[in-house]
Amino acid sequence: MHAYRTHRCDQLRASDVGSAIRLSGWIHRKRDHGGVLFIDLRDHYGLTQLVCRAGSEALKTLDSLRVESVVTISGKVVDREGGAVNNKLATGDIEVVVDVVEVQSSAAELPMPVAGEAEYP
Repeated sequence: MHAYRTHRCDQLRASDVGSAIRLSGWIHRKRDHGGVLFIDLRDHYGLTQLVCRAGSEALKTLDSLRVESVVTISGKVVDREGGAVNNKLATGDIEVVVDVVEVQSSAAELPMPVAGEAEYP
């Protein structure tokens, strides 16, 4: 097994539901939904959505990190609930519930956003 991952961020599918996995990549985007934190994890190949539930140690760690920080996570692949399926992503049918987080590198505050809709000259 690779030291930092069992899969790339573009590989997980509905057929992987129930599997214990390990991913590494950059925190691309964070969304806090009142005690549930959603993170898009990016590597050179694609994106996978991570989810951390209230009260978990993983939530505390990931919530404290900025975008572009590098992490290795271990967790379990689950189906996305109902209307949460994202047909724009190859991995849009699943998400990973995070159990363990290892911070490989913390990012400092960025001078400008690197993800989003805004265009910069």
